[in-house]
Amino acid sequence: MGSEIACEALDSIGLRQCLSDHWRDTGSVYDIERQTSRQPAELRLAVRRERSAPNVEAFRTCAEQQPTRIPGKGDLAKAFRYGLNRWDSFCQFLEDGRVALDSNAAKRGMRPIGVGRRNWLFAGSDTGGETLARAMTIIETARMTGLDPQAYRADGLDRIHDHEINWLDELLPWNWKPQAVETAQSDAA
Repeated sequence: MGSEIACEALDSIGLRQCLSDHWRDTGSVYDIERQTSRQPAELRLAVRRERSAPNVEAFRTCAEQQPTRIPGKGDLAKAFRYGLNRWDSFCQFLEDGRVALDSNAAKRGMRPIGVGRRNWLFAGSDTGGETLARAMTIIETARMTGLDPQAYRADGLDRIHDHEINWLDELLPWNWKPQAVETAQSDAA
């Protein structure tokens, strides 16, 4: 239903036809991103510049024409002006292969915090809230570095009590190795 409404809106301002002729041959920007998602940043950037840049330019051309065809004070005209005024930020993904096309991954990462926000009001005290914030930071950092947060926390809690204080950085998510791996490495040495 939502896509039908979007198509009707695009048709009503002529943007859909303007773009469809161009994108039929080149593929949408998101299709191109899916094809290169696991590629190195340099390759992703080269493909973006070759295949996505023409799509982006076609969209800009169409978007610049639309405000002259619709009421200037309407919400749609405001949306076009908003997007065009931030065009350089939108095109950042064409300058750096590491930059994501959108902020969806960041939003997904923030969702647990938004969902739990109401529960965290009852952390007991300011200190309890700060402790919870530190724990969530460690858990999310472990997740972002590709670790299983549960295994990481359990192993870290098992090892921290007899770990040398000046070697605590070994237990940080980006340096952490499961104890079984460390034992095998020390036995091999």
